[in-house]
Amino acid sequence: MSNAKPRIIGLDIGDKRIGVAISDPLGYTAAGLETIERVRIKDDVRKVKEIAERHGAIEIVIGLPYNMDGTSGEQAEKVRSFASKLARASGLPIVYEDERLSTVSAIRSLVLQGVNTGKQKGLVDMQAAAIILQKHLDRKTPQTTA
Repeated sequence: MSNAKPRIIGLDIGDKRIGVAISDPLGYTAAGLETIERVRIKDDVRKVKEIAERHGAIEIVIGLPYNMDGTSGEQAEKVRSFASKLARASGLPIVYEDERLSTVSAIRSLVLQGVNTGKQKGLVDMQAAAIILQKHLDRKTPQTTA
């Protein structure tokens, strides 16, 4: 057992890829970790579980794709189904985070860095996962005033 601080994993779950992000040891910042190419739900769950175990994750934050009007659609149901299988397999708590516009923000951020997002779909998913996780971390971290 390492003496590393517990980490939180963030996921942006799509039909083709899963973007994965991880918190820093203090739980202040999120960074993209990797992208999983989707195969079958069973394999995808196993891969996420292995990543969580490898990094000593204590929680998994999953972006929930609400419609712009705030309603929950078919994609949200697919994500919930994946999350319930992941919760059973990993034994970790799952927290949902509204992911509306996370992909748009990820693309904007990467374009500003000079990345051709059309050819870097996996990078977009990883960045979106980091944005989802960062939103969660910001809410958990008490804000200090100067």
